[in-house]
Amino acid sequence: TTEIYTLSLHDALPIWCCCPPPILKRLRFKMSEKSHILVLDDEKNYLLVLQTLLEDEGYTVTAISDPETALAFLSESEVDVVVTDMKMPKVTGREVLQRVKKSWPYIPVLIMTAFGSIESAVEVMKYGAFDYITKPFSNDELLLSIHNAAELARAHRRYRLLQEVMEERYGVHKIVGRSRAIRDVLVMVDRAAPSRSTVLITGESGTGKELVARAIHYTSPRKDKPFVSVNCMALNPGVLESELFGHEKGSFTGAVAMRRGRFEQADGGTLFLDEIAELTPDLQVKLLRVLQERKFERVGGGEEIEVDIRVVAATNKDLAAMVEKGTFRDDLYYRLNVVQVPLPPLRERREDIPLLVAHFVEKVVADNNMPSKTFSTEALNYLTGYEWPGNIRQLENVVESCLVLVPGSVIEVDNLPAEIRDEESQFKSAVDLLPVQLDLADTLEKIEAALIRRALVRADLVQVKAAEYLGISKSLLQYKLKKYGITGH
Repeated sequence: TTEIYTLSLHDALPIWCCCPPPILKRLRFKMSEKSHILVLDDEKNYLLVLQTLLEDEGYTVTAISDPETALAFLSESEVDVVVTDMKMPKVTGREVLQRVKKSWPYIPVLIMTAFGSIESAVEVMKYGAFDYITKPFSNDELLLSIHNAAELARAHRRYRLLQEVMEERYGVHKIVGRSRAIRDVLVMVDRAAPSRSTVLITGESGTGKELVARAIHYTSPRKDKPFVSVNCMALNPGVLESELFGHEKGSFTGAVAMRRGRFEQADGGTLFLDEIAELTPDLQVKLLRVLQERKFERVGGGEEIEVDIRVVAATNKDLAAMVEKGTFRDDLYYRLNVVQVPLPPLRERREDIPLLVAHFVEKVVADNNMPSKTFSTEALNYLTGYEWPGNIRQLENVVESCLVLVPGSVIEVDNLPAEIRDEESQFKSAVDLLPVQLDLADTLEKIEAALIRRALVRADLVQVKAAEYLGISKSLLQYKLKKYGITGH
C-alpha cells in the first residue's frame, strides 16, 4: 500500500536532507502558498502533461511553446520557477537560461533534455541552471526538484522584501529630526553614501552611530549586499581577531573547522566597526593592511583573501588625542578619517526631542500591540529641558518605560523618572559632567545661559512664564537674553 504524507514545507525541509529515495517517492508536499511555474517546451503534448502534473500539486502553471513569447511573459509577470526544454528551434534552452539569469537572476531555471550527457549537464550548470533533468524522468524526481526551486525562489522573495524594509527603516530620510545639527548630518550621509570611501562616525554614546552607518549602507550602491556589524569592545583581542579575519581548522584550541570572518561575510557590502578605539596595536596593524590592500589572511592560514568592502567605523573617543598620546596609530587614523560624520549629542538638538518621543511612542506601541498614549505638554517640556547624558538611547528607554508602566492614556510630569523631574538631581548631574579644572566665571555664564534656554523651552518661549520659573523679573530676563544672544518671544 502506498502511503501519502502531507507536510508543510517547514516540516519537509529536514526530511529532504535525510530521506532515502524510496521514502521520498511516498511523499507529497503541501504548499503553504502557490508558486507560479513557467513551463517551456516546443512539444505541446508534453506541455499539457507537465501542466496537469504541476497543477495537481497545487502550483499555478503557465505553459508556453514559444521561447520568445515565454521571455516576453517573464517581463510582465511574477514567476517563481522556469522549467525549459533544452532542444528547441530558434532559441535553445541554454539561451533561455542565459537570458533569464541576466534579467531575472533570482529565478531558478530547470533544464530538461532527452539528449543528456555529463558534458551538457556541466555546461548548463556553469551558466547557472538550478537543476538538469534527463528525459524520461519519474514524476517524483521532477516534483522534488521543482519544490526545492520554488522554496529557493520564496527565500529570494523574502530577502528582497527584507531589503525593502531595511531600506525603509534605515534610509537616510528615516533618521528622525529637523534641527540644523541633524540636517547637516543628513547632508553628509547623502554625499558620502555613493562612494566607497571609509567613513568615521564620531559622537557620544547613544547618539545613533550605528543608525547612521546603516543609513550610509542602505542609500549606497552596496545596499543589496551584506551590512555586517562588529563591536570591537565586546570581544577580547584574541576572539576579535578570529571574528574579523576568520580562522583555519586547527589554528588554535577549539578551532575544529574553518570559519569565515566578518571581512569575508561583508564582501561586496559594508563592514561597520563600532568602538574602533578599542583595537589593540596588533589589530590596528592588520586593519590598516586590509584598508590599504583589501587583502588579509585567516588566523592560522597562509592564503591571501581579497575582499571588496566599504568600512564604516565609529567611536565615542577622541582618536586625534589618542594619536598624540601614541595609543592609536596615526596612519590608521588617517585611513579611517577620510569622511568624518560627527553626531551631535541630544542636548544640542533639543527641538528634535518631541519628534523623537512621537517616533518612539509609535514604535513601542506597535511592537507591544498596546493602546497608544501621549505625553502631556508639561511632560514634553521637562523631557526637552533635560540634559540627556545617555542621549537618544536613554530617551528611548524612558519613553518605553513610561508607556509600559503608566496605566493612564496621558503621561504627566509625575510619571517621569526622578532624575528628569528633580531639579536638584538634574543640577548635580550637570555639575558632575564638568571638568575639575575650569574657568569659574565663564562656566557660570554658560550654566546661566543653559538654565535660561531650558526655562524658555518649558515656558513654550513665553518670557513672562520663563521669568517666573527662574524667579527673576521679565526685564532682567530680557537683559540676560540680550547678553547671551538668546532669542525668544
